[in-house]
Amino acid sequence: MTYHIRVRVGALIIENDEILLTEFDDPYRGVFYDFPAGGAESHESLIEAVKREAREEADIDVEVGPLAFVYEYGPHLNENKYGQTHTLVMMFDCTLKSGSTPRLPEKPDPNQTAVKWVPLSELEHLELYANIGVQIKGYASKKRNIDLLEEHKLLDKTSSLI
Repeated sequence: MTYHIRVRVGALIIENDEILLTEFDDPYRGVFYDFPAGGAESHESLIEAVKREAREEADIDVEVGPLAFVYEYGPHLNENKYGQTHTLVMMFDCTLKSGSTPRLPEKPDPNQTAVKWVPLSELEHLELYANIGVQIKGYASKKRNIDLLEEHKLLDKTSSLI
């Protein structure tokens, strides 16, 4: 399928100073982490897509709360480092429904190896699908919406502040 801009959604789940992440071992990128997230399908609302992705990637049911932030990846602004698809990701602040325990689903996504609770203090030291660990930690401490995050304006992990 061809997209001008692909719409993705995700579940941002934070409990007890830990965040729920999905782990992938990709043949090109190695081990990296993401949130239960994925593309919205044409027949569903964004909220429905968040719930479906949480079920598919972490085997959980969630209550979908407010929009936490919007992240944009523009391949033409980032030397195609994550591929050629222009993507807009809307992350929603979610909570687990009672009795829902995160785990690797029976049929995980390709290359998905785990579902883990990770301390927020370790977030910026992990290889994330998108380099937004600092922004997530800021969101967790203030619980307010974050401005639009544009990949080409984020610091690379190899860059240093001057």
